[in-house]
Amino acid sequence: MSVTVRVPAKVNVQLAVGAARPDGFHDLANVFLAVGLYDEVTATAADELRVTCEGPGSDQVPLDRTNLAARAAELLAARYGIAPDVHLHIAKDIPVAGGMAGGSADGAAALVACDALWGTKASRGELLDICAELGSDVPFSLVGGAALGTGRGEKLQPLEVGGTFHWVFAVADGGLSTPAVYREFDRLTPDAPAPEASPALLEALRTGDTEALAATVTNDLQPAALSLFPSLADTLAAGTAAGALAALVSGSGPTTAFLTADAASAHKVADALTSSGTCRTARLATAPAQGAQTV
Repeated sequence: MSVTVRVPAKVNVQLAVGAARPDGFHDLANVFLAVGLYDEVTATAADELRVTCEGPGSDQVPLDRTNLAARAAELLAARYGIAPDVHLHIAKDIPVAGGMAGGSADGAAALVACDALWGTKASRGELLDICAELGSDVPFSLVGGAALGTGRGEKLQPLEVGGTFHWVFAVADGGLSTPAVYREFDRLTPDAPAPEASPALLEALRTGDTEALAATVTNDLQPAALSLFPSLADTLAAGTAAGALAALVSGSGPTTAFLTADAASAHKVADALTSSGTCRTARLATAPAQGAQTV
């Protein structure tokens, strides 16, 4: 028997970052939006825990127990007193190390898949608790849609979205380490104020107003990402010149995200980015997308 779960990528339409806390994390006001680029994780009964992976960037995905999918299986199994004997196969389509929560998505998907495979019947609350233990972005990968993440991003408040948003994502050559980007943020912003969600941005999501959303998207990690990966500025400029309404680094990067007025504009921006030589490829997606779902 096998169970396959599909799980979306995310873009942060607002990422407000506070100063480092004593535990090393940062308080966030993190407005997540799930977008229609997906990984699939298939859980199959096995004699031991193992992870395999295919798809773009799969050579960069760890196949040992540091993989969040493997850790998800171990945490669920430990909670129910069973052995984590499962083969987890990850079919990647979310950019790897790209600031779109691909690893977190795989953790959430593996958790849902193993829960179904093993019949553990964990409650939604239990699954979210395990997600929060796995990482700050994992709970949102489970729930999808749109949400405001506070604390270190793991405390979620669902948000209403009143329409469909058209995005283009430019995949960079190379990756960025999230901890390295946060360290650079700390260096550049030693006195970061307490983070707060933008009322105007939340209203733009609620009403589905693309132009209003474009006027309010922000990412406090963008200066740090550009400091470590300066060529991203050329990608942002290329997308803007092609007509994107907003351009920003996605999360900790190096994927860059472009909000467009409609599907036709998205195709135009993607074509311009692809031919600009400033990125490896450009992907189109709409938002919001559903969270982790069995297929």
